Amino acid sequence: MFDLTLVGIGTGNPDHLTRQAVLALNAADLILIPRKGASKADLADLRRAICADVVKNPATQMVEFDLPVRDASNPDYLARVDDWHDEIAKCWTAAIAAAPGPSTRVALLVWGDPSLYDSTLRIASRLDPAPKVTVIPGITSVQALCAAHAIPLNDIGAPVLVTTGRQLRDHGWPAGIDTLVVMLDGDCAFQGLDPVGVSIWWAGYVGMAEEILFSGPLISTGPQIIAARAAARVAHGWIMDIYLMRRNLR
Repeated sequence: MFDLTLVGIGTGNPDHLTRQAVLALNAADLILIPRKGASKADLADLRRAICADVVKNPATQMVEFDLPVRDASNPDYLARVDDWHDEIAKCWTAAIAAAPGPSTRVALLVWGDPSLYDSTLRIASRLDPAPKVTVIPGITSVQALCAAHAIPLNDIGAPVLVTTGRQLRDHGWPAGIDTLVVMLDGDCAFQGLDPVGVSIWWAGYVGMAEEILFSGPLISTGPQIIAARAAARVAHGWIMDIYLMRRNLR
């Protein structure tokens, strides 16, 4: 039996860590570092750099493990993700079991925040025996996006919808909502919208040294984002991006 602490680490900037997160990492016996393949080696490197910068407890061990690849052959998206989560839970269990010495306090660094479009909590619930789970919140990419562009998330008295590129592509702009935050969009789903009267604020690698920002009318800024996103993905082998769109009501 062990305790599992999920530590939100923001968007990869060590300065995004809270004091609570630093204390939790230093209290851990074991910190798990996932590897996502050579093309995404930067993600593991950043986790290593964060640990090297803030973990001062010599007894804390770091154990790396390879994440399984999601099976793209299954046409059922939800079933595909469900199977993938099962495999990740097995990887966690194996990595913890293989670590030398006691591992009663295990920590996992979570990109962004464990509460928002992250499946770490769902994966943790699959572990057997079930650990005691503690969540240390982190800065979300939504917060980082608004800060980078110096904009408020919402208009006065107005709601905001946080959604995914898949939902935007399949269902379009939801009725009754004038501000959308779109995450997990690998195909620039905004291309399928009527751009007239819409403004966009986009960020790639938000909060990181590689940060790229674009903002303006969707009709002219959208093509710039598509080109910059493709170039950045080629340059780095991966990209994390997020954007906010707002209908111009005034």
